Amino acid sequence: MEKLSWDDLRILLAVHRARSLLGAGKALGLSTSTTARRLDALEAAVGRQLVYRSQSGTELKPEALRMVQLAEGLEHGLDALRRDQTVLAGTLRVSVPDGMAQTLTRSLLAFCQEYPDVDLELVGENRMVDVAAREADIAVRLARSTSNVLVEKHLATFRFALFASADYVRRHLPTRRLSKGEAAAHSFVGLDERWKELPHEQWMRTLGATRFAFRSSSMDAIEEAVRYGVGLAAFLERDPRSAGLIRVETDTDGPSQSFYLVYHRDLRKQPHVRAAVASIEAYMRVHR
Repeated sequence: MEKLSWDDLRILLAVHRARSLLGAGKALGLSTSTTARRLDALEAAVGRQLVYRSQSGTELKPEALRMVQLAEGLEHGLDALRRDQTVLAGTLRVSVPDGMAQTLTRSLLAFCQEYPDVDLELVGENRMVDVAAREADIAVRLARSTSNVLVEKHLATFRFALFASADYVRRHLPTRRLSKGEAAAHSFVGLDERWKELPHEQWMRTLGATRFAFRSSSMDAIEEAVRYGVGLAAFLERDPRSAGLIRVETDTDGPSQSFYLVYHRDLRKQPHVRAAVASIEAYMRVHR
């Protein structure tokens, strides 16, 4: 264990992600036989088997999964170090909720002009990245942070509303209002079952929604389904995705959602980070 290196750990990490020696080798640019030999050497170094191997692929033992967590931490740290070493010419990674990707892209256009040598990597994802571990340089979150190593700023609060395509309204809701007791007769579009407890998903069910004709983890897919006339969906009032859609009035207002901007305290004096944060805040002040 004393001689364990990043090169050893990255082999195990690749096997974990690819779930096969063939896939791990491709990801690392190695042959399958070389990957197998490197894994054998790692297991010999730690004195135990780490990976089950079979015709169907690979599976890591519990003690190997703990090593994978270590490898992921090192990977994030090395990525962060590379970004920090090229302050004015490198990559700035920004993580945002999938549904906010368009808005955040627009908010960072001024930053792109000010720092043309910084490559911006904006990741839309339905998970809370670990900013403290530097999985991202800046993140927009839906919940408050509990870490004392992060700088957190309230970015904006928006309210959800119900929207539908012009064609759906013409065919099913000519009054542009969904009254109490009518929702069961309509089709709705929403996030997949993993996110059914989110406030706006619960709100649609409170309105009386019983049939979700289309669900997806992708906001792009949800938007496309609504524009195609599949059904009603909840979007933020100022969400660019709702442009061109018809707002449907409801008896009860949609829930509000706050957004928070967070970044690591170690980055607060980095000029490109400060510029990106300022660009986001300036845009949101105008559009919230």
